[in-house]
Amino acid sequence: MKKKTLSPMISCLILAFFFLSDAGSNGSDVQHICTVTSRPDEVRIMILKRPGVQSTRITFTNNCPTTIWPGTLTTNQKPQLSTTGFELASEASTSLGVQAPWTGQFWARTGCSTDASGTFSCTTADCASRQVACNGNGAVPPASLVEINIAANNGQDFYDVSLVDGFNLPVSVSTEGGSGDCQTSSCSANVNVVCPAELQLKVADGSVVACKSACKTFNRPQYCCTGDFSTPQSCRPTNYSMIFENQCPQAYSYAYDDVNSTFTCSGAPNYIITFCP
Repeated sequence: MKKKTLSPMISCLILAFFFLSDAGSNGSDVQHICTVTSRPDEVRIMILKRPGVQSTRITFTNNCPTTIWPGTLTTNQKPQLSTTGFELASEASTSLGVQAPWTGQFWARTGCSTDASGTFSCTTADCASRQVACNGNGAVPPASLVEINIAANNGQDFYDVSLVDGFNLPVSVSTEGGSGDCQTSSCSANVNVVCPAELQLKVADGSVVACKSACKTFNRPQYCCTGDFSTPQSCRPTNYSMIFENQCPQAYSYAYDDVNSTFTCSGAPNYIITFCP
């Protein structure tokens, strides 16, 4: 078979389709279409982004003096993220991608180790998976939670720091980019220092490593906002919830603490979650 050379006046069109992930391997891939046309005096490349896909980057930073093990939980009936738990050394950062719309929680486990049988467990905020990955399990209280609802309402995001399930570490969540209010939500105080004895979670040496919520400790309707106390009008702040409120006024201290604790941002921001801000 003889080789044939194309005339300089004949155009050659090459169409290539490929995927390029700009936010991790959790399904938040972005399709790019690359078209290359070849002429004697021209090479043209056009890259188009597939419409309708919003990818959000979430960066985790550990400013605590020791290693932590962040956990992730998808709460809106979708598959879990590809990463549901990981180790994060002191002063280290890492990022993962989330495809909108998405709703879920993030937290940090502390005092973690693996025993002789290979079982992984943590002193605080363990997810009881027996592994570093939480695999769809949430944090066992007490745990400081970051909650993010991405593109929930006409593209608007909602986010907060919640101490409704207690406190184990200071944490903040801030936005990068976006438009609108986009304030930082932060609980930078160490609530363990002022935690009353009846709410304290201690380890063998007697040190307080977390502060339980009154709901989890006493399981009473007035603390859990259940039964006769299941509305915003009937479930009011208590002496216990005010301990958390006074230390971290931007964080949720009980179930209906919405007014000063829920933050919004539009325009597809990225997020930075900082432990021990």
